[in-house]
Amino acid sequence: MRKTGRQTPYYTINGIIQRGLPVLIVTCVMGIVVGQILNSREKSLISMPAILILIPSLIKIGGDTGSMLGARLSSAFHMGLGDNLRSNPVVHNSVIAAAIVGFVSSISVSILVFMASSFLGFGMPYLIILKISLIAVIIELVVVYSATVAIAFISHRFGIDPDDTVIPFIASLGDLVGVTGIFVALYLLNIL
Repeated sequence: MRKTGRQTPYYTINGIIQRGLPVLIVTCVMGIVVGQILNSREKSLISMPAILILIPSLIKIGGDTGSMLGARLSSAFHMGLGDNLRSNPVVHNSVIAAAIVGFVSSISVSILVFMASSFLGFGMPYLIILKISLIAVIIELVVVYSATVAIAFISHRFGIDPDDTVIPFIASLGDLVGVTGIFVALYLLNIL
């Protein structure tokens, strides 16, 4: 675009690349870390096929609902509704709604994994799958939602569009915390 004496538009190709590339590099590193965590537990995971079915869908819950939360917060900032973190109904309502979606999704995933693994002949008791799901999701949602709110407010405060930072970072953080949460749940339940 030509410069006309006015400020350069925010949504230029160079601007988007400059803001997005560092975030994407960090998220790629996080993805590699997630892969290495799973690789380090490969033998124990192979012995628990039901957990292998559970991992992909469960780790997406935090990242996906955290991204939903981040999108809502970003929209609130763009509309001028998101200045005060503590007394902001947009933040409170969005966190509560995202948490409800996260817990309902976790319970639904545990039911579907139980049914699929039972059908395939390597089922685990449903209560074990449910406990793993709930422990992992509690860990995931607390960490991911806290990071979502913090990153959204920090980005906004420093004049960075939260759309450029929150969603990609939170999606990868959800995977990392989700895998960690599953292993913590397996450890707490003496399964691993």
